[in-house]
Amino acid sequence: MRNPTPFLAAGALAVLALFASVYVVNESQTAIVLNLGKVVRNDVPPGLHFKVPFVEQVRKFDRRLLTLDDNPERYLTAEKKDVEVDFFVKWKIKDVTTYYRAAGGGNEEAAKQRLTPIVKNALRNDINQLTLQQVVSSGRNELTKRLLKQINAGAATLGIEVVDVRIKRINFPQDSQILDSVFDRMSTERQQVANALRAEGQELAESVRAEAERESQVILAEAQREAQKVRGAGDSEVARISAAAYGQDAEFYAFYRSLEAYKASFADGKTTMVLDPDSEYLKYFGGGKR
Repeated sequence: MRNPTPFLAAGALAVLALFASVYVVNESQTAIVLNLGKVVRNDVPPGLHFKVPFVEQVRKFDRRLLTLDDNPERYLTAEKKDVEVDFFVKWKIKDVTTYYRAAGGGNEEAAKQRLTPIVKNALRNDINQLTLQQVVSSGRNELTKRLLKQINAGAATLGIEVVDVRIKRINFPQDSQILDSVFDRMSTERQQVANALRAEGQELAESVRAEAERESQVILAEAQREAQKVRGAGDSEVARISAAAYGQDAEFYAFYRSLEAYKASFADGKTTMVLDPDSEYLKYFGGGKR
């Protein structure tokens, strides 16, 4: 009976060779095949594939969108003022062979380290040409469009395509004097607005006060006119009644008028009068003669 060991060993080697020659690429991946370190196939699509066992090697890479989110960077504006820009980048592998060679065997962290200065330099070149007001108020979409063209020119050497650049935040550095100057400017602007509102309020108050004064003068004049009319009517009635009384008893009327004159003359209790005893004014006092 023959020894089965060689057959078993051959079968084991065949199975091992079969497993070593088969590989699977997932939907989210792309791959390259290396033969003794040289790329022989690239952009291998998802699915089941075969390779030469023990000679060819397969390297797989994530072909989905990847994120670069680095620390905020300080830049100078056109008028030499500091701003701190916080950003993130969305990128993906475009040329897997170039990416493999440029990123130290396709290491993602190495690719990020090489992509970061490309992005920061593009930001610096753009911000250096803008004033502080333009940096703060300019549309971020416009900034992204300008940056993508510059960044992708450099990222192409890494086999990378940058899909999007987003500015998360634009701040003033804490050690910069810009914060104080911005606060002072905002305070001055608010003070100017307050002064303008206060002046408008005072102008409106003066207008309302003048209108009220005018109306009060009109009302007072009308009241005085009505009072004069009433007083005139009263005087007329008094004159009529007096005339009627005088017509009925002239002597009594003259006596009554004299009493009224005496009352008016000595109303304050301090009046002293020096008159001739025969004066017409004293004709109704005792001893006086007509």
